[in-house]
Parts: sequence; structure tokens; C-alpha cells
Amino acid sequence: MPEEIPTSPEAQVPEAQPVFDGGEPLLHDEPSAALPPSSFSEPPASSRSHWFLAVIVAIIGWTLPGGGHLLLRRWARALVSFCAVAVLVFAGYKMRGNIFPPHGTDAFDFLGFLADAGAGIFYPLAKAAQTAGPDVSRAAGDYGTRLLATAGVLNVLILLDAVQIALGEKN
Repeated sequence: MPEEIPTSPEAQVPEAQPVFDGGEPLLHDEPSAALPPSSFSEPPASSRSHWFLAVIVAIIGWTLPGGGHLLLRRWARALVSFCAVAVLVFAGYKMRGNIFPPHGTDAFDFLGFLADAGAGIFYPLAKAAQTAGPDVSRAAGDYGTRLLATAGVLNVLILLDAVQIALGEKN
């Protein structure tokens, strides 16, 4: 005798519940109770190596603009990044922009230092080469200050791009 098929709407379509690795449904009252214990363990070894590589890429990328991409063998990005930061620092230095010292007098000086220090190796080089001091009394000196800060912020954005590539979040 053939099996009888139910005709009520509840019997025809079973209720869909989200299922995780252990096959256990997610309970809406206690979401953490439904996750298998393996979800709370340490990340796999490959993930840890990605984090280690990302930290190394960040340190090298901050120190040498484009160095993180160089380490990841992204030659074109490394060259463009280095040249962009170098041109901004050189132009800001030639315009006699203000290079902020690490011990500023107020919060804006400290933010200026952070922006300048983001340029990595170019910060101490520009600081050492600036023997005449800044000249912000002219518009060129003021623009030079902005270019130096832009170089540092750009380098930080470049190193964040390299870190994302190292983590596998971006190609």
C-alpha cells in the first residue's frame, strides 16, 4: 500500500533552521550554546602564519614605504608606493614644511607627529636634512607641512593594503 502524503501546509514544508558545523541547529535564545566546541578553539596553524606574516609586512611596510608589497612580491605596487611617498616627502621638504617633533606642546602637534612619523624612514631623514628649519610664514611652507603629513598618512594606508593582502582578505 502506498504511503499517504500529508496535505496540511505545516506538514509539507519543514521549518528551516540554520545548521552549523556540528549539525546542531541555532537556538535563538542561546546562540553560543548551539556552536560546537571546536568553534572556540585556536585558529588553525595556517591562520596563525598569516597573522605572523601580516605583522612582519606591517613593520616592514611602515619602515620602508612599499616594503610590505615588496615582501609580498607585488613589485608594481611596491614601486608606485615608494615613489608616491618619496615624492610627497621630498616636495614637502623642499617647500620647507614643518616636521613635527615627537614631544609636541599640544594635541595638534602630537597628531602632526603621528602623521609625519607614518612616512617611516623618511621621517628621520627629513628631520636630519632640515637644517634651516621650517618656514611656515609663506604659503609654500604651509603646503609643505601638509605634504609631509599626507606622505605619512598615505604610507599607513599603503601598509594596511599590504596587511590585507597578507591576511588573504584582498588580492
